[in-house]
Amino acid sequence: MKNFNQKVAAITGAGSGVGQQLAILLAQQGAHLALSDVNEQGLAETLELVKSYPVKVTLSTLNVVDRTAVEEWAANTAQEHGKINLIFNNAGVALASTVEGMSYEEMEWVFDINFWGVVHGTKAFLPYLKQSGEGHIINISSLFGLTAQPTQSAYNATKFAVRGFTESLRQELDLQANGVSATCVHPGGIRTNIANSARMSDSIRALGLNPAKASKAFNKVLKTPPEEAAKVILNAVKKDQRRVLIGNDAKILDLIQRVAPSHYAQALNLFTKKKK
Repeated sequence: MKNFNQKVAAITGAGSGVGQQLAILLAQQGAHLALSDVNEQGLAETLELVKSYPVKVTLSTLNVVDRTAVEEWAANTAQEHGKINLIFNNAGVALASTVEGMSYEEMEWVFDINFWGVVHGTKAFLPYLKQSGEGHIINISSLFGLTAQPTQSAYNATKFAVRGFTESLRQELDLQANGVSATCVHPGGIRTNIANSARMSDSIRALGLNPAKASKAFNKVLKTPPEEAAKVILNAVKKDQRRVLIGNDAKILDLIQRVAPSHYAQALNLFTKKKK
């Protein structure tokens, strides 16, 4: 996909952060938008930011956990816009907890949004992307879909799952040569609200961590502006990249885990100490 002019793009998690910035950049490049988020106020804010551009924008208050609702959103988007070219499965949540201290309900919450939300969006929109003749699926994994971290077992599991799901999908689409492609995105620390909205379990005290301080520490490593992340993602779509890493932290960690796949945690500790 060489450009986005007159294309139709659907975005989940469009009420803030990277999703919001994707909407702005796509509108600037002439793409019509179907925006969704669980946060109605956030959607309204995004609409204010894109309404000056000469593109059609439709809004849906949507929880990606609800498969039927996602399927209805896809059908409504196709009807309202006439076609769909892009789906950005961007909605996500975070949880810090030990495996032992994490409840099944907490784990299911993360899986339902981070993994099943991506699956729902992919499967609901894929038929319409095929019909358009030129489509692209963009699934947001994470730096934590490349390396595992303590307190992030559920988040890691979902982001590794998104990576495997999307890479398999990309190979299938390449074999079918049907005009649709897929990209897996691995952002590092993006300056969004995810740290403030993340759930922090008291169980991490067993690792010597304070839940309140952990949230503040998490915020400090979120260095890449969301608008920069959105630019990298859109450039990757134009180049039809299979995988895209965002931020130096993602690129460095990816290199470390490639060099020391069984010992990257120790290697990372040494690297961090040298930087200090």
